[in-house]
Amino acid sequence: MEHVILVDEQDNPIGLMEKIEAHEKGLLHRAFSVFIFNDDNELLLQQRAYSKYHSGGLWTNTCCSHPRDKEGIVDAGKRRLVEEMGFSCDIDWVFSFIYKAELDNELTEHELDHVLVGNYNQPPKPNPDEVESWKFVDLKWLEQDLLENPDNYTVWFQKIFERVKSHFLSKVA
Repeated sequence: MEHVILVDEQDNPIGLMEKIEAHEKGLLHRAFSVFIFNDDNELLLQQRAYSKYHSGGLWTNTCCSHPRDKEGIVDAGKRRLVEEMGFSCDIDWVFSFIYKAELDNELTEHELDHVLVGNYNQPPKPNPDEVESWKFVDLKWLEQDLLENPDNYTVWFQKIFERVKSHFLSKVA
């Protein structure tokens, strides 16, 4: 059974709860989202496996999940990159924010999400239990596709894309 870390709005831990129960109750918990770019300034997207307990088949950032109890955010991000996408690389924390969104299956995401960014240039070797497909995409194309086809993307990805794009472009300018 997988647990999430319940937190207050300042990211102070206030308890642990089974992951599905936290999503059923819509309780604020700690999460992270990893964004991996290549040297061509393209973002590595994954299409979530259709078998996932929510948002199956939707496109999203490179990987995301929840840290384990007493696990650091960057360490958790690196762990999930290997588990989901089959590779490891350096990642850095860039910002965090809180969001709440209704999902399918009567679940609610209410997360204090830590955003992590890294660079990698090889094809991933994704875990088919986690990832249906993947692709590196140009940010301008992605920005247009998000406007034209928002239902193809996870709610959290739609909420953080502009902030990540602004952060990333400020680094490559």
